[in-house]
Amino acid sequence: MIVVAGEALIDLVPQGTGALASLRPALGGGPFNTAVALGRLGSPTAFCSRTSSDAFGEALLDGLRTAGVDVSGVQRGTEPTTLAVATVDAGGSAAYSFYVDGTADRLFTTPDALPHGTRAASFGTCSLVLEPGATAYEKLMRAAAAQGVFTALDPNIRPGLIPDPDAYRARFRGWLPSVSLLKLSAEDAEWLGGTPRAWLAEGPAAVVVTHGGDGLTVFTRDGAEHSVPGEKVDVVDTIGAGDTVNAALLHGLSVRGALSPQAVARLGGNDWTALLRFAARAAAITCSRAGAEPPYASELADVLEGR
Repeated sequence: MIVVAGEALIDLVPQGTGALASLRPALGGGPFNTAVALGRLGSPTAFCSRTSSDAFGEALLDGLRTAGVDVSGVQRGTEPTTLAVATVDAGGSAAYSFYVDGTADRLFTTPDALPHGTRAASFGTCSLVLEPGATAYEKLMRAAAAQGVFTALDPNIRPGLIPDPDAYRARFRGWLPSVSLLKLSAEDAEWLGGTPRAWLAEGPAAVVVTHGGDGLTVFTRDGAEHSVPGEKVDVVDTIGAGDTVNAALLHGLSVRGALSPQAVARLGGNDWTALLRFAARAAAITCSRAGAEPPYASELADVLEGR
């Protein structure tokens, strides 16, 4: 079981150009997208979050169930669902404005335990920023790591939600001893102001940096660095691409029996190249269609799940 912990929200996606373009509601949130992508790839997955009992919250849970994700541990509340208003530029890149005050996911509380059989847990995005839920998710991440669970972190920086950047950067560094796999975009890395080598020294077994259409690079503790180019595709938008990379990496590590820091350390250059190619192909498929619509396993059969 891979557990994905974090927010589920509604993306309001523009259907044209200009500030007053019509908006289409779509299921979203970085952790939500990661969970759906894992489910579609065939990994046993559970979602750990707090969602609203409103119509949007019900639709989010239905989306997870449809992807085969276990939602039995999701907390519920009467507060409204978080909204994210997206804008998409000419190249398909998305930016967001968030409506988060008084929403259900912010009131997440740390569960007593992760589901039985949890082998990995994934964290990130808004859920590690917005209090009081951020502290609860942080507590869960530290507890999972202490129990030997493979932990993945994608900070997925949203600067508009972070009132004190320096305090967040310090908090991020404090998470690293509890992180097995750190995945982030080149833009996130620049905003955080660190380097993959410095972060590796703090705890992760590997750091994967995404470069949009230019591909992915992994840095490992033994000093190795492996890169693959991006897959060429007609980009509709990039919504959910990074979340798809998260899922593809976790799925690929799982099928290789490599969901432990020790197993990650044993992966060689050919292993990493295959895993990164798998993630690049999965992300490209997501970018080829509107909204966060990650691929199914059948669409990636020729890449052999990164093996």
